[in-house]
Amino acid sequence: MKQIQASELIVNPDGSIFHLHLKPEDIADTIILVGDQGRVDMIGGFFDEIELTRQNREFRSITGTYKGKRISVVSTGIGTDNIDIVINELDALANIDLEKRVVKDTHTQLSFVRIGTSGALQKDIPVDTPVISEIACGFDGLLNFYADRDKISNLVMENSFLEHMNYYKKLAVPYFVDADPDLYSILKPGCTNGITISAPGFYGPQGRVLRLDIKDPDVNDKISDFKLNGHRFTNYEMECSAIYGLSKLLGHRAVTICNIIANRMRGEYSKDYKEGLKKTITNVLDRLSY
Repeated sequence: MKQIQASELIVNPDGSIFHLHLKPEDIADTIILVGDQGRVDMIGGFFDEIELTRQNREFRSITGTYKGKRISVVSTGIGTDNIDIVINELDALANIDLEKRVVKDTHTQLSFVRIGTSGALQKDIPVDTPVISEIACGFDGLLNFYADRDKISNLVMENSFLEHMNYYKKLAVPYFVDADPDLYSILKPGCTNGITISAPGFYGPQGRVLRLDIKDPDVNDKISDFKLNGHRFTNYEMECSAIYGLSKLLGHRAVTICNIIANRMRGEYSKDYKEGLKKTITNVLDRLSY
């Protein structure tokens, strides 16, 4: 077996993985991912018991039980660059022997559920609506750095979208990846579904204009008009595409549910998005614990 060099897989002196400061026994097979570290404790407040709490930088983690099911919650921070760290390190905890620095003979499949907030790209989606991402579209370009990117991507949708948008060639080529069908079917009831865009920024990359003009001022109108085989874009956020892409490449399951806190097409913002988010969290926990 090929040994992974110390520079490629960094292990802390206490045996924990470099960024997350977690050990293999610290994580459950079902992991909820949140951007905001404050949401880790919000979700933990619903647990029956918490066995572990850990934090390093923006990465806050807990593991505990909800109605008898062992679940971990990990904050990722904002952006797909952080997702690259989190998914790879969680996979390493499950599937690499950190002492011997070799891939384990037996693969352990993890289930990732991202719970977050998002902005709607369709006028008919009210604020505080939970949206489940049937397909993720990555504007970030992260997956383009990995081999076999095309094997897990919807290339028909990708090419159709590039043509529809007259896509600016200096931008990273977007990629489209499906949610895990089993997790999707478990968590879909009560949610609006569609294509979610993960953008590499909050302002210009999502069509916002403050003091800087953007390359394509009609970008959001063109995105909301795109339709293919009954699919349409529903929302913007900043992590889903990398979670779907890396999970699929690594043999894991992933799905994302985001509450709409702003409708970009109507210029509306939720009056109290935290209450709606709590309802979504309890619904997700209940369905995961069946």
